[in-house]
Amino acid sequence: MSSSENVIQRGNLLVHIAENGHSFELDCDEYTLVESIQQYLDSVTGIRLNDQLLLYLDMKLESQNPLSAYKLPSDDGEIFLFNKSKMRSNSAPPEPEQPEELELSENNYPDPQRPSSSSHDPHPLDEAPDPALKVLPSYEIQFRYHYQFGDTIYQRTVMKYEACERLAREQRVQEKALEIARGNLDHFYKMILHNYTDFVKCYSQQQRTHSNLLVNFGRDLERLRAVKLLPVLQTADRKCLLDFVKEDNLQKMVDDCSNSHRQFESKVGDFKNEFGELKRSTEHLFSCNASLLSKDLERAVKEHKRHIDEQKSILQALSKDVGLVKKLVDDCLTSQLSNSLRPHDAVSALGPMYEGHDKSYLPKMQDCERAISNLLVFCKNKKTEMNTFVHKYMQKIAYIQYTIKDVRYKFSVFTEALKRQNDQFEHLKVVRGIGPAYRACLAEIVRRKSSMKLYMGMAGQLAERLAAKRESEIRRREDFLKVNSLFMPRDILASMGLYDTPNTCDVNVAPFDTNLLDIDILDLDRFAPEHLVGVGFKKGSSSMSRDVEEGSESGLESYNDFVEDSELVEIAGTSKLEVENAKLKAELASTIAMLCSVSPETEFEDNEVGNALKLSAEKTAEALRLKDEHEKHLVNMLKVKRMQCESYEKRIKELENRLSDQYSLDQKVNKDALSEPMDEASYASSSLLLKSGGVDSSETMNPNLDSSMVEPTRDEKDEKEAMVLATSSTADYMPPQLKSLTDDEPVKGSDLVAELQNLVTEKSNQLNEMETKLRAAVEEVTRLGSELDISRNLLEESQMNCAHLENCLHEAREEAQTHLCAADRRASEYSALRASAIKIRSLFERLKTCASSNGVVGFADSLRALAQSLANSANDKGDDGISEFRECVRVLAEKVGVLTSQRAELIERYKKAETSHGQRSKELGEQKDLVKTLYAKLQSEKQVNKEKISFSRLELHEIAAFVLNAAGHYEAINRNCTCYYLSSESVALFADHLPHRPSYIVGQIVHVERQTVKSVDAGQFNPYGLPVGSEYFVVTVAMIPDTAAS
Repeated sequence: MSSSENVIQRGNLLVHIAENGHSFELDCDEYTLVESIQQYLDSVTGIRLNDQLLLYLDMKLESQNPLSAYKLPSDDGEIFLFNKSKMRSNSAPPEPEQPEELELSENNYPDPQRPSSSSHDPHPLDEAPDPALKVLPSYEIQFRYHYQFGDTIYQRTVMKYEACERLAREQRVQEKALEIARGNLDHFYKMILHNYTDFVKCYSQQQRTHSNLLVNFGRDLERLRAVKLLPVLQTADRKCLLDFVKEDNLQKMVDDCSNSHRQFESKVGDFKNEFGELKRSTEHLFSCNASLLSKDLERAVKEHKRHIDEQKSILQALSKDVGLVKKLVDDCLTSQLSNSLRPHDAVSALGPMYEGHDKSYLPKMQDCERAISNLLVFCKNKKTEMNTFVHKYMQKIAYIQYTIKDVRYKFSVFTEALKRQNDQFEHLKVVRGIGPAYRACLAEIVRRKSSMKLYMGMAGQLAERLAAKRESEIRRREDFLKVNSLFMPRDILASMGLYDTPNTCDVNVAPFDTNLLDIDILDLDRFAPEHLVGVGFKKGSSSMSRDVEEGSESGLESYNDFVEDSELVEIAGTSKLEVENAKLKAELASTIAMLCSVSPETEFEDNEVGNALKLSAEKTAEALRLKDEHEKHLVNMLKVKRMQCESYEKRIKELENRLSDQYSLDQKVNKDALSEPMDEASYASSSLLLKSGGVDSSETMNPNLDSSMVEPTRDEKDEKEAMVLATSSTADYMPPQLKSLTDDEPVKGSDLVAELQNLVTEKSNQLNEMETKLRAAVEEVTRLGSELDISRNLLEESQMNCAHLENCLHEAREEAQTHLCAADRRASEYSALRASAIKIRSLFERLKTCASSNGVVGFADSLRALAQSLANSANDKGDDGISEFRECVRVLAEKVGVLTSQRAELIERYKKAETSHGQRSKELGEQKDLVKTLYAKLQSEKQVNKEKISFSRLELHEIAAFVLNAAGHYEAINRNCTCYYLSSESVALFADHLPHRPSYIVGQIVHVERQTVKSVDAGQFNPYGLPVGSEYFVVTVAMIPDTAAS
């Protein structure tokens, strides 16, 4: 074993709980048993080991198997745990979702306490002489409070948002669990649905068959009773087909089958209703989609992500402001303020920042927290809804799986019931199948007889082929010996064995099927009618028994067309028509037998098979109909021949009458009247002989015809019977004169009788000779007529072939002439095209040379020269087939010339534009310098305007002038109101470093405090001596940089 095989596969296994969406990640390897994982899950989830159902994809994890049996652990392997106890119908619904993060956020991150102005610890800047510096610690405390408050809000919001994400993630896990459960259920449902479909199909076919058997049972009995057996097959207790079964117990058997059929149909109906309910429940369950819940939640969570980002940006701004005020405080403590930034400037900037914190930043963060709190409530409700949905969904799945198991158990029962039903109806099927089987047996007899005829004919054909091969081999050997016996002695050739000849091959087929009944295809409908099978066709075998008295012309034309389309080879001793007729009879009989064997079971429920069989039977019946029409034609021809024979017989009778008259005249001259009765007797016997000879001649007129085709007509039979009666009556009649003569003169009578007998014998011999000659003449005429017909047909066929060959030869000549003309035309076209191609190639070479010229001007000049040369050549030689190319070159030369001139103009314009651009760049530089100068002047003017003293409304960052009044207070110079006083901190800032107080103070306003006089008694609150209710403003100013420097 290689080292790679000894490596143990380790990894993390992710397990999801379906009922609540919680997930656990386990560290395990491929040899970890599923049971150990179940024990761990029991300890962390509280789901007992027996209630755990672990699914991975579509596989169920068994406790005794290791993870390697399921190719786990893997990177994308996720196991879903289902609680069987929650899938029961009596299990309690899940509790409403209560996220712990909501309580933790309120407990772990309470709102910080708002600082008061009197409760903060003493700060070094509280004793600072500058009032602006004394304000900085309070700003630092407020800013720190704002930051802490914002951070608390942010932490709570983040915790709540993480809870929303967790709930959304758990919903996605639950959705995946439902997909796994749905897929597992779908697998079993498809299996049971396939089994149900097969069962319904089998049952429907059986139900139709059995219903048909029960409904048509009486009809089947009547049909069997109506069909008599063939006389050869009849016995004392078997006269009809119904005698094949015992009729006594049939009615009781039918009643039992009917009751069983109804009961089974009722049971199957209940089973169908049960499965229909199962199907509706399953389809309704599959139509329930939990993805909408999770999709709505995910979309809401993503949309609220912007609140977190907004809080984060606000918190960063608060942190930056805290850093800024802390840096100001630190700089004031270390006295490292820059000359450009004074405390009053910093304090004046912190006021708007404070207002922004209090009125904008913190309210926005609180609004974001409320939005996330609302989202958490929405997620909690959705999660509770999902838990309830999963609980009910899994209960439905468990119920459907239980129903599927129940249905699966019932399948075996109903399958066995189907078999019992088939066994119970087997006797009725036997009754139904007797008729088709009887018809199939008769059809098989016909098929075997036709097959035997074909088989025997093919054996004869094989013998003829072998004989032909033998004759060919003998002729080849004789030719060889004839050539080489001139050079080789005969004894040497005999020693070599070259005088041997191939032996004859005798193909002998022992007789078989000698016991078959003598029936034909026409006898099927007579002895076994088609209604026995129960299947009808539009065209059947009954068409073969049409009336034979129809016209012969249409039948002959149809037969000729059929024979021309046939490809059968004539078998020795049998005509092509007989071979084809035998083959078609065999095919029709085989088709009928197959129909009879199929119909009792299926009754052609399969449309494709039924249509194919019907089509085959119709085609075979149509072919046999054509044979029947040809048979009619032959019968008509036979009638014509018989009429000719009757005319010959009439002629013979006339000759016989003449001979009889002549004989009578001779007898009257030489004999007396007593000999007349003898003449009549001889005449009767001669007539009888002639009649018998005439009939024989008519019967031997065509020895190749079948005996069934030459049946005597009713008139001929009557005539023969009359002749026999006449002969017998003549023989029995004896005139009284002859009797008296024989009594009186016995000697003379005996001599006369002997002489008359000799004469009759002589005449009879002469008549026999004449009859033989006449019969030979008739046979010769018949033979010559048949040979004449054959010769006429051969002549017509030869003429048609000659005409066809002449037409083919004429068409071939015309086609050859057409091809020759086309070849000549194409050769001339090719020559012209080749010459044109050579010219075009030379022109393109010249154009290529022009294109390879150096420079644009050179290309234009060479192209112009080429166009001029082509124009001159055209003027000299006329149109040579390249006028189009010449025109293109001319147009190209003109356009190239125009482009060249335009290029020169553009180059000139470019140079002028470049010169103009230089001038414009120089002017632009001068204008930039002028703009910079003007901008500096404007900035200085703005600075001067900023440093102007404001005498109207005093606002932040403006310069104000304060004058020392009589009360010793500095009062602002203002047109609108005089109640603006300088704060004591600002007075100290300006006057402490001077030996005496200045008469005026000019500074930049950094803070304005609005106050109202409340009480006259409290003098400390009214230092300026204003009346009660008056408003006044205490202004804090900072030194102007230039003034401070001075």
